[in-house]
Formats: sequence, structure tokens, C-alpha cells
Amino acid sequence: MAERQTTGVMTWIGQALLYGVFALIIGVFSSWPPYHYLEPGQALIKLSFNHQGKLVADCRDVSAEEQAKVQPTMRRTKICPRERSPITVELELDGATVLRTVAQPSGLSRDGASTTYHRMQVAAGTHQLVVRLKDDARSAGFDYQHQASVTLKPAQILVVDFNPSQGGITLQ
Repeated sequence: MAERQTTGVMTWIGQALLYGVFALIIGVFSSWPPYHYLEPGQALIKLSFNHQGKLVADCRDVSAEEQAKVQPTMRRTKICPRERSPITVELELDGATVLRTVAQPSGLSRDGASTTYHRMQVAAGTHQLVVRLKDDARSAGFDYQHQASVTLKPAQILVVDFNPSQGGITLQ
């Protein structure tokens, strides 16, 4: 019986030591090696868009002959395409184009939102920023444009987003 109690105590001591070593390892790696999100004197520009482009084509009227070919319960007066236009985004920083990307619409029928995300480190200071977005494949130029002079502090994060209810491209 005494031997059994000694084995039980040794098990508890061994388990406590293992948990202590495990906690020590977690404690060491939670603060070492030090992680620096940005280099000193750098700022970050994050461009994040999630937007549905306009329809690729207009709706068309269905002729009487086409309607006669289908059952009465399936007849409709207009046929509208589901496919959306891809989103083209261009970012110009201090007069140089630093990003140009085309985001295809999601979904099996290409009828969902187009999503794009990019991050870039820039030197802190004042920059001329021009952001352009095209969401209609039928138009020639860009549909939205935002031009601003931004002053970025070291370790500051500038988020470029698109919000139609706020007039289009926003800087936060």
C-alpha cells in the first residue's frame, strides 16, 4: 500500500513538472523573438475591396415566339444575364502606378462580388495618392476615382476601401 502511494505522489509530481516546463516554453515563445509589424519609419497602405460589378449586358425583351416555346408558367417578358463585370483597381502613389489588378467575380455563374486585398509598406511622410476603380466592362475609362494628399506617420495604417453609400472610394 505504501508503495502504491509513493507511485501516485511521484505521478503527480512528474505531471506538475511537465506542465511547468510546458508553461515555461509557452511563456518564452510568447515574447521571444520580438516581432516588429513594420520597420521603423514605415507606414502601411491596405487596399481592400469587396464589390459587385455591373451586369455584363443589358436585359433584353423576350419575343412572343420565344414565349410560345415554353410552358405558360415559365414565361417571362425579360431575360437578364447573371454575369458581373470584373473589377479593375489601380493605385498610383506619388505619380507612379504601384498596383493594377483585376478581380474576377466569384460564384459559378460569375455573379458574385469581386474581392481584392493588397498591402504595401511605404515610407512615412506626405504622399500623393490616386485610386481608380472600374466596375463596368462596357465603359471605356474608370468609373470611380479618388485623389488625395495623405500624410502618414510611422506605423500608421491607411485603409483604402470602397463604399457606394459614401460616394465610392474611401480612405480611413
